[in-house]
Amino acid sequence: MIIPGFRFAATAAGIKQTGALDLALMCADGPAAAAGVFTTNRVKAAPVLLCQQRLRAGKAQAILVNSGNANACTGPEGLEDAQESALSVARLLNIPERLVLPVSTGVIGQPLPLEKLTRALPKLVARLNPKGFSEVAEAIMTTDTRPKTSGLRQKLGGQEVVLAGMAKGAGMIHPDMATLLVFILTDAAATPRVLKTLLRRALPVSFNRITVDGDTSTNDTVLLLAGGRAGNPVIQEEGPAMAALGEMLNQVMGDLASQVVADGEGARHIFRVEVWGAAAAADARKAAVTVALSPLVKTAMAGEDVNWGRIMAALGRSGARFDPEQVEIAYGDVLVAQRGRGLGSAAEARAKKVIQAGAFTLTIDLNNGDFSDYYETCDYTEDYIRINASYRS
Repeated sequence: MIIPGFRFAATAAGIKQTGALDLALMCADGPAAAAGVFTTNRVKAAPVLLCQQRLRAGKAQAILVNSGNANACTGPEGLEDAQESALSVARLLNIPERLVLPVSTGVIGQPLPLEKLTRALPKLVARLNPKGFSEVAEAIMTTDTRPKTSGLRQKLGGQEVVLAGMAKGAGMIHPDMATLLVFILTDAAATPRVLKTLLRRALPVSFNRITVDGDTSTNDTVLLLAGGRAGNPVIQEEGPAMAALGEMLNQVMGDLASQVVADGEGARHIFRVEVWGAAAAADARKAAVTVALSPLVKTAMAGEDVNWGRIMAALGRSGARFDPEQVEIAYGDVLVAQRGRGLGSAAEARAKKVIQAGAFTLTIDLNNGDFSDYYETCDYTEDYIRINASYRS
């Protein structure tokens, strides 16, 4: 993926014990309009704090990302390390330090190996090129099994515009703003205020509708940069151009969010929980997220067990208002429970085949109103435990 006005590079700095790519740099040709959204976790990593501070100006030119070390819970030294790494990049690129955004992901509570990182920077800067997008997507991975990228090209203000993004994340996924690491770049021209508005609108229909395990990271970061090379009139306010750019952003972020769920740690079954017929929007959301997060529901999916009783139990503790005797539950198009009661073994046998397909929709109708909501999630398998039990070893 080539985004006019941006260059990319990745290298192995020795942060990961495996020797895999673990340090990446994304750089615009000049200061770009920028916006970001970050974790709502009270425990925030040093680079998150620094990025939040620098993005108040609405400008950025470079993003430095390391994987294998979160630089979280590292005290004042961690913040100094984040600042020092950004300063080193700024000097090599000959740009103001305030335009460099450092980002980290990996093990929490360990000092950032700053010497390894800074030693690798000259080589990293020398490798910057327009075609390095895919290697950066690989370098930011931790427990991911594959890179996650998405992009679109379309006309905007009479000019062709490119918008592309990458994400990393497979575990510690439960959004409350965004989640994991997401970097979205475009050559469109837009103001920081427009970018911030569009980013906040896109989250509820993308990363705020996925969950893997219910854990929200200390490092969750979503960054959106607009370099302006496309030559379109600068988008400054509501209108057709802003709506079109927003739709591009929604599509790319939605695609990336689905890829994250599909790559959930150890996941074998991906399913979308849709709740219909709720009395209020809050009831629909409570019901959907509780079912999507339920360990008992997720382990039943791993075992391909049509245990709809676990779904009823999760609904009952969700806080949503409904009459249990009016609930309908379907796996795909196979109805297994109606009026709160099961429809028998034959229906469950057909539903089992739906689960075995690997990706499906779990539909719950509360028959109590006109509101609906959804969450995308995955099962819990023994591999999830194995991956996280040995994460630091």
